[in-house]
Amino acid sequence: MPEPQSLAGAASVPRVLIVGATSAIAVAVARRYATQGARLVLLARRPDALQAVAADLRVRGAAEVLCEHYDADGTESPAAALQRAWAAFQGCDIALLAHGVLPDQAACQESVAAALHSFDVNARSVIAVLTVLATLFETQGRGVIGVISSPAGDRGRASNYVYGSAKAAVTNFCSGLRHRLHARGVRVVTILPGFVDTPMTAGLPKTGPLWAQPDQVAADIQRALATRNGALYTPWFWRWIMLIVCNLPQPLFLRSKL
Repeated sequence: MPEPQSLAGAASVPRVLIVGATSAIAVAVARRYATQGARLVLLARRPDALQAVAADLRVRGAAEVLCEHYDADGTESPAAALQRAWAAFQGCDIALLAHGVLPDQAACQESVAAALHSFDVNARSVIAVLTVLATLFETQGRGVIGVISSPAGDRGRASNYVYGSAKAAVTNFCSGLRHRLHARGVRVVTILPGFVDTPMTAGLPKTGPLWAQPDQVAADIQRALATRNGALYTPWFWRWIMLIVCNLPQPLFLRSKL
């Protein structure tokens, strides 16, 4: 059985597929690959924003940038868009899934529709994309799939358990997918960013030392996609923060304000 490969065995010009390509973290990652002359195919739901990102990446040195429309908020299967994206460069070396929304926890507690919508966008749509990509990578026999999840999925907390439950599903799905694809030479990297200063977190107070910038997180992601086969907490200290949170005894956890 082949061992999962690092990107050292990939083509000299990497072929990169990004879903949710207009998110702040995705753009920061794409810019890093563009400076290496990568060929990128971008999927997102807003055509104008997608074209603006593509133009920026071309200026930064990308060898080629193609765009595909995909709306994770809709009911359309991602299969057709992903098949077109895959065919554009006759395969893919790196795929990054970076789409999602940060719901209003209070609104989700009051509305079944809001809670299920959050789960659909943050979990079901990710699973749908991964199911298609997994078969494509499995047939190809090499490559790496990076999936942005969240430390919020490590233990359900009152402040964000609707969002966290979706991310827990994604993290567990990735664990099983990693086990499945290991023998096929394909790596799966689960990316768990802590607090990142992006438009998605615009409504949160950004004070204290725990906040990171998108480019800092992007640098960690790029390094992990090059060699890792497992979980990446970024910045690094979130692994230890969540280790403490997950191991708090239940009586103490229930009295906490985490």
